[in-house]
Amino acid sequence: MSSQDIPEENLPAAQDTSHGAVKLADEQNPFADPGLPPHEPRVQDIDERAAKRSERAVALLFTVSMLATVGFIASYVTIPVDRSVYIWPIGHISALNFALGMTLGLALFCIGAGAVHWARTLMSDHELADERHPIEAAPEVRAKVMDDFRQGAKESALGRRKLIRNTMFGALALFPLSGVVLLRDLGPLPGTKLRHTLWSKGKLLVNMNTNEPLRPSDLIVGSLTFAKPEGLEEHDHDFQTEIAKAALMLVRIKPDDIKDKRSLEWSHEGILAYSKICTHVGCPISLYEQQTHHALCPCHQSTFDLSDGAKVIFGPAGHPLPQLRIGVNDEGYLEALGDFDEPVGPAFWERG
Repeated sequence: MSSQDIPEENLPAAQDTSHGAVKLADEQNPFADPGLPPHEPRVQDIDERAAKRSERAVALLFTVSMLATVGFIASYVTIPVDRSVYIWPIGHISALNFALGMTLGLALFCIGAGAVHWARTLMSDHELADERHPIEAAPEVRAKVMDDFRQGAKESALGRRKLIRNTMFGALALFPLSGVVLLRDLGPLPGTKLRHTLWSKGKLLVNMNTNEPLRPSDLIVGSLTFAKPEGLEEHDHDFQTEIAKAALMLVRIKPDDIKDKRSLEWSHEGILAYSKICTHVGCPISLYEQQTHHALCPCHQSTFDLSDGAKVIFGPAGHPLPQLRIGVNDEGYLEALGDFDEPVGPAFWERG
């Protein structure tokens, strides 16, 4: 817009040094500040019925956002993950992803659209020009900011238009629940899986290398043998999951060298069965020192005394290795007399 297009009555006779004032174009300043156009009131400014209609429209958008958030949560809970639907022209897509995307997008859009419609129709639309000021705020500037804030709060009519206020608070309060619900996708709830393994009364101890049941005569004093529960095979789809909890470490110590009374009672002829899973971060323990009866985790050097209840004598592990009570069946094979007496592996927040 050139200065010739500006009505003459809007141009002052002399320049004003204040920001936002009209300035005449000249050779030194060919781009003049045309000033602000005269303010024109909106229909909502002069008609309370129109203002009420805008208020109801904003409240409706916030209410739709709340319903969309509830729909997001309902879709997440009720729609199966493997269900698909045909959407033209996209084709077959995941019903769950489509529902989550539509409801989440609608909830976000309605909050934004409601805020924009509120600002454009009900809040003050007076254009203001203000001087740029230094970074540091003088006391009078801070006072002006607070005055402007109070004026803006007053002009928003947030206290007077309770319908908008309440529905907006409802939409903003419900929407974050979408993110909370998504935390469920961090993985299936463990339930009691971390507290139990495949070991149970009567399960045979099977050598991990030969895949044959173990007899007491297969272990000599000072030896270290790894075992798994009877029936667990490497080709099973859940082999890694189960062996990560049920892996067993067998050592044979002279009964007179076993210091812990309960460990001696749970052993058979000096054969002790401990979890192979380190109680620090779950690494498999594989190093054994015959003379000291110490087992060492190769990851972070946690050291356990297998002759004294597998207590931690060095390193970051927080508790001893769980022990499995064993015995011999009628055929002379080593068998479990139950499950571990406590959860194996690292501590977890639900562990009591």
